[in-house]
Amino acid sequence: MLLTIDVGNTNIVFGVFKGKELAAHWRFSTHKEQTEDEYGILLKNLMEDAGIDCGQIKGVVISSVVPTVTPYLEKMCGKYLGVKPLLVGPGIKTGINLRVENPREVGADRIVNMVGATHKYKVPLIVVDFGTATTFDAVSSNMEFLGGAIAPGLLISAEALFKSASKLFRVEIVKPERAIGKNTTTNIQSGLFYGYAGLVDNIVELMKKEMEEELGEEDIFVVATGGVAHLIAPGTRTIDKIDSMLTLEGLRIIYEKNAS
Repeated sequence: MLLTIDVGNTNIVFGVFKGKELAAHWRFSTHKEQTEDEYGILLKNLMEDAGIDCGQIKGVVISSVVPTVTPYLEKMCGKYLGVKPLLVGPGIKTGINLRVENPREVGADRIVNMVGATHKYKVPLIVVDFGTATTFDAVSSNMEFLGGAIAPGLLISAEALFKSASKLFRVEIVKPERAIGKNTTTNIQSGLFYGYAGLVDNIVELMKKEMEEELGEEDIFVVATGGVAHLIAPGTRTIDKIDSMLTLEGLRIIYEKNAS
């Protein structure tokens, strides 16, 4: 079995694959101060509850955008699983040509998402990842990463609003019935939901236009993933598919490409 670990600024997601099947997965808040023992005990207990024997884990692959957490997870894999993990980074086989000015600047999470998307869906495509930041990644029909965009994530945008405007209070982020709110709560909900959906649609439409005009790409598929994709994506007009497990699938594929 394969353990996949996706380390983001907000969440860490663990997934266990039996062959190509995702057998179990767990999402936790990212805590930079946790030790390898804390991670190990937590993961061991979760796997036991899911009926998974730690001894059955024969491989581990890690994608991380939080460098301070990565060493603890590496130590945890060796100490509790007896496995040296594969880290997604420079030199790893992905099948994606990074056609950008500085390939080393491209986040591991973005590369993993593109690998997962290009294996599950048709190219050309755009991947929208709703995480701490919302990223937009354009991939050509020739499996080239053309570039993309990075916007503040929905949750940190909302938090900035609540902290900076002293008279505004935290509200549940949901789709309101109308764009014209009748009270402070629905005013905030409208601005966050419809405003963010509009941001997503505008960036995707501009990226599609550039891909079509400059490269002649047609029928560009758009897939969304990330922690709040299920919240915003249904309110957009440009997203074709929500795939919450896309990153874990991408990690599995990368491991298989590099295991032989």
